[in-house]
Amino acid sequence: MDNISSPIANWIVDRRLLVLGLLFVVSGIAIVGHRNPRLILNVIRPTPEVAAPAAERQSSRPPRSSSRNGRAPVEEFSLSRADAVLVVQSDQFFTPAGASALRAVVKDLEQLQQVRSVLWMDRIPPLNIFGLPEPLFPRSEASPARFTAARDKAMKHPLVGGRMLSSDGKTLLMLITFRDEYLFHDADATTALRETAERSLQAYPGLSMSFQVTGEIPATLAAIASHEANQVRYQLIGYGMTLLMTIILFRGLRAVLIVAAAPATGVFWTMGWIQFFEYNRNPLIDVILPVLVSLVGLTDAVHLMVQIRKLRASGLSERDSARIGLRQVGLACFMTSLTTAIGFGSLTQADSRWVQEFGVCSVVGVILTFVSVVTVIPLACSTWLGRTIHIGLDRSLIDRHLSRMSVLIDYVLQRKNRICVMAVVSTLLLFAVCMTLEPDQRLSDGLPESAEATQAMRHMDEAFGGLEFSQIEVRWDDTIDADSSEILETIIEVDDLVKSEPLIGHPLSIRELIDAQPGSGPPHERMSMMELLPPPLKRAFYNQDSREAKVTFRVQDVGIAAYGPVFQRIEDGLNRIQQQHPRFHFEMKGDAVWRWKNLYQIVVDLAKSLGSASIIILVVLTIVYRSIRLGLISIIPNVFPLALTGAYLAVMGYNLEIVMVLNFTVCLGIAVDDTIHFLTRYREESQQEGPTTDAIRRAFTGVGTALIMTTTVLVVGFSTVMFSDSRDHHIFATMGVLTIAAALFGDLIFLPALLARFGPAAKLSSEAGSSSEQAHA
Repeated sequence: MDNISSPIANWIVDRRLLVLGLLFVVSGIAIVGHRNPRLILNVIRPTPEVAAPAAERQSSRPPRSSSRNGRAPVEEFSLSRADAVLVVQSDQFFTPAGASALRAVVKDLEQLQQVRSVLWMDRIPPLNIFGLPEPLFPRSEASPARFTAARDKAMKHPLVGGRMLSSDGKTLLMLITFRDEYLFHDADATTALRETAERSLQAYPGLSMSFQVTGEIPATLAAIASHEANQVRYQLIGYGMTLLMTIILFRGLRAVLIVAAAPATGVFWTMGWIQFFEYNRNPLIDVILPVLVSLVGLTDAVHLMVQIRKLRASGLSERDSARIGLRQVGLACFMTSLTTAIGFGSLTQADSRWVQEFGVCSVVGVILTFVSVVTVIPLACSTWLGRTIHIGLDRSLIDRHLSRMSVLIDYVLQRKNRICVMAVVSTLLLFAVCMTLEPDQRLSDGLPESAEATQAMRHMDEAFGGLEFSQIEVRWDDTIDADSSEILETIIEVDDLVKSEPLIGHPLSIRELIDAQPGSGPPHERMSMMELLPPPLKRAFYNQDSREAKVTFRVQDVGIAAYGPVFQRIEDGLNRIQQQHPRFHFEMKGDAVWRWKNLYQIVVDLAKSLGSASIIILVVLTIVYRSIRLGLISIIPNVFPLALTGAYLAVMGYNLEIVMVLNFTVCLGIAVDDTIHFLTRYREESQQEGPTTDAIRRAFTGVGTALIMTTTVLVVGFSTVMFSDSRDHHIFATMGVLTIAAALFGDLIFLPALLARFGPAAKLSSEAGSSSEQAHA
């Protein structure tokens, strides 16, 4: 490999015009990507076919139920089809002023051009075909007794109590559907609704009532708004803090500017080139990728600059310092970029589209940033800019105190056997704790905790049992008559099964609607009451044409890990019911159920990405170093930081989420960088005669400054993201800080001890010295 790196280093430094031409070409493509990627995309691929009109595409909303016998289709009644939900809180609903205020709010909302309709408890359809629509709220001039009776009636109503009005009567839901063609601004689907309701309330000064907006569209818009705000804010904070820390550590402004230019160029190239992939609105790419690529590039940039500064301080010319420095560190930079790209590339095996896209863009970013580091820094240092880059080296905060840390290396080498045992045992124990993490996922993942949609969602969890709906579909064979009482008996058993689970919120089925009809009796007598139900209500929960019924229920946003045992008990109960009713078939459906059934894929993603990346990295290190022993030695320092972070998450009560799967793989790619730089320098130093311990000491002296610098800068860079109000970003940053800090500990403590104990034997002329040292240990 040295035979390859030397000519490349010479070519980069000596053929500067050609290298500058290459940089201009790469930069030109990036500029096109930033400005108008279609200029190139339209050339390399044919024009896509025109999309079908919106009316011809499949709608995301539930279709109208059709009939097999030629009857007109029926629009099903639904409590889960709203585009947005206005959450109203007050203890004065059932008062004259409260009733008037709510009606005024609904009236003003429906006057907004983007609002198609508002469904609330006063507009619930009648429960039988002979009933007349009757509002649940009396007129405002009604007596207090009438309002008390209305409250009791609402609580007993199967479509209202616990479903549109909380059990304590202090929270009320208004389900809003939009006219999509009038949604011109994000505020039209969020703040405009709340502000309209608040303006309506101003006519009732003595009334205390608050409003929050949540639902599918508001939650999506909140995630997008947070993503766009964080995209610029935390990039600027991260870059600023990184630049400040670099200035403090290098104590030389010119050296800092050259070091910063390389990762900055890499980020510019990366964000331009990935536009050709047309990955839109991926928060991992827009927020995390730029900071991550800059930190990865900064790692190699610091190692390269530290070496060039030392050579320049030794008296070499600018060009010779750049050429020799690149020759000495270039191989390690290439290997770190290769292994990091492998770590990122393994993310493409995940099932999540966002993670796959992030993996692809990360590989592109690592490659472009490597090119930037090995070209921009040598080019700048070989010119007049490199004349004074060594100034401040004697005042470097880390270099001045590095000699004191030699005491730490001596301590480690003297107790290498104990530390090796501690390294292996602690890694295994931490890994065992890490494996106790349970997969989890929330509907609010990616939403800022302070967002109105998130807060309203939390309140709905407490007041109604959740915002999200799931259902159990009950189907029966055509051998069962449409009026068979076994249908109702089976639905009752399913309904009772669901109601037995405390985490399930207010199940609703045909059973509740029949129970609300006058009279009483066993199922075979009550089945005929089905014909009294209005078609929209009946079709929503029972369809005799398709021989199916539904039992719907709410699910809280407490994490799917909490619902795993619940869903499993329900599924087991459905199997028992099916044994008693063999002509019936049951299936749980809904987004929460889908996440539960497919949650194992998160663990599979983690195993595949980490496993494949670890194996490939081990193979690469073994091939490059021509030593399987060094490849095996590198396992502990690289696995230890991941195991420590995973154990921390388990002890702190976290579950395994997709952002953690992503971080584990990313941190493996970053953590292995410093290990490679240490091993590369150790391999070079071990070629000299002398004991193995001397080679380890010289390797530490050679790369110790860069190791500590890069770790400090990386920790500071990750720490800036911890201030984000996004829970995912906070977790990602916390894991990054822990992993990178632990990686430094592994490289300075565990790696020297493992090399001294299991590393390749010293040269023959120094075997005696090595034997005496081993006897002393």
